[in-house]
Amino acid sequence: MSTGSDDPRHDPTLTPNALALGETAGPTEEAGRPTEEAGRSTVRPGRDAVPGYQLGALIGRGGMGEVIAARDERIGREVAIKRLRANAAAAAPHAVARFLREARIQARLEHPAIVPVHDLGRDPEGQPYFAMKRLVGVTLASQLDGGSPPPRQRLLRTFADVCSAIEFAHSRGVVHRDLKPANIMLGDFGEVYVLDWGLARALGEHAPAAGGDAEPLDGLTQAGAVMGTPGYMAPEQVEAEVDVTTAVDVYALGAILFEILAGEPLHPRGAAALVSTLDGSERSAARRRPDRDVPPELDAACAAALALDPAQRPTARELAHQVARYLDGDRDLERRRELAMTHLAAARAAMASTDAARRADGARAAGQALALDPSSREAAELITAYLIEPPSKLPAALRQELLATEDEAQRKHSRTARLSFLGVLACLGIAAWNGLRAPALFACIVGLTSLLGMIQWWFSHRPASARETLLVAVGNALLAALLSRVFGPLIVAPVVCCIMAMSLSSYPKLIDRAPLVVIPMLVASWLGPIVLEGLGALAPTWHVGDGEMVSTSHLIEIGGTSTTATLVLVHLIAIIAIGLFANALAKASRDAQRQVQTQLWQVRQIVPTRT
Repeated sequence: MSTGSDDPRHDPTLTPNALALGETAGPTEEAGRPTEEAGRSTVRPGRDAVPGYQLGALIGRGGMGEVIAARDERIGREVAIKRLRANAAAAAPHAVARFLREARIQARLEHPAIVPVHDLGRDPEGQPYFAMKRLVGVTLASQLDGGSPPPRQRLLRTFADVCSAIEFAHSRGVVHRDLKPANIMLGDFGEVYVLDWGLARALGEHAPAAGGDAEPLDGLTQAGAVMGTPGYMAPEQVEAEVDVTTAVDVYALGAILFEILAGEPLHPRGAAALVSTLDGSERSAARRRPDRDVPPELDAACAAALALDPAQRPTARELAHQVARYLDGDRDLERRRELAMTHLAAARAAMASTDAARRADGARAAGQALALDPSSREAAELITAYLIEPPSKLPAALRQELLATEDEAQRKHSRTARLSFLGVLACLGIAAWNGLRAPALFACIVGLTSLLGMIQWWFSHRPASARETLLVAVGNALLAALLSRVFGPLIVAPVVCCIMAMSLSSYPKLIDRAPLVVIPMLVASWLGPIVLEGLGALAPTWHVGDGEMVSTSHLIEIGGTSTTATLVLVHLIAIIAIGLFANALAKASRDAQRQVQTQLWQVRQIVPTRT
């Protein structure tokens, strides 16, 4: 039984690449060139004469076997020769028979993914050897253990080729018994090879007891009744059943597929793998590694191959077909629809909740259902409802985003509003050209206008609270009331109140209060002076009689060009300001509506619709 140190990836004398007949141990060395340590070893005189072959450097050496680079002088091709080490036959009486069985089994498996045997013979000392194709490439183990493994699709194609090769061996009555990533080689030109048939056995062949031919030629699997590599051995192999079947290879294929899908081995390394194998540990790569987005059909195929009962495992051919269907895009629709229904049930329950977090979970579940079954109208409707129908209670994160959006809108609005106050100051300056009747009142109006303009400048650089914006509304109402003393409440004041009503009502923090607070406050600021004048509390600024309406001012001197210019400028500013405010509001409304309509249109393009 092999242990963690018996894994070819850790063997110091015969690496997986050396077992591949011509590969190096180090990933930085050129494939096909012997290692420095092996290269220093020379072929012993007397054993370096193999008829028809020119022997080269020693590629690798195990407990009983060795692999030598060679050149076939008759054909002129590079080969690798595997033979018993000196005195191996004496140390293990069954070694020669086992060596010949390995060569004959491998030779009769003529498949593109199985290394061909070119020749079988004996050297001058009478020890058997066989010559094989010399490979160039890397093992699957080195790719899986590397920092950046190849894309999953490429690994799955390799795996499907391995399954086909194993199915071919099974059809010829041969069980490999030691499948693992270290015994799978990927050639430099897309070739895939299944290596090391030293533990292979013909179906129906009686397995000798421990101490017979159980000693492997390469020294990687220790003597004993259990033959294989822990972590890839089937439970029946661990329990040392005599009559193994092709199901042991399928289990090993399942372990390899699990490693490809999960990015980590199914079982721990070494002897602990034996306990894990018999315990039937987690066989779902999707549950082990939910972050790797394991396709459900491949996860199901992997779990089936790893079934504890050998009779429940698929054949290698069936496993290859399942992987090939996935690679060809022929997904297991029924399985995906079953999973979609599970997600849909969870989405339906979550979307019925009033809790925003639960609704979000439901939307995600509906999205998963739609990804699994793109034809699901119910999943599409749930997603659409989630996008259109707002929750009854906004979640905290969404409230923060909405507040941030409102603050930005308020800053833009304040940049426009401060220009309006500059216009008011300009009009006051022109109006005062003829002279002032009430300098103190005029100074109050100029001061209040300047203060409100500075507040708008301040608001354009920082968010304003609801209380601050309400105080600004009060200041605007007071300014409107004071401006009625300039030309009376019927000349300039109504226009100013209209501008203020439109401006203040569009403040995000005042939108909900505008009908009940802002507009009544501005109406009172305009109507208040009229009532007070009628009661005699204020000096009258206007009267109607004799077919005319007369308006006067208790603030400035009226007459001349300055008064005309003031009235023209005030109304010009009013027209422009009201137009700009109305246009800005219309644009904002239009853009928001377009955005919503565009989003809904895009959703309809990607989700199923009722027919």
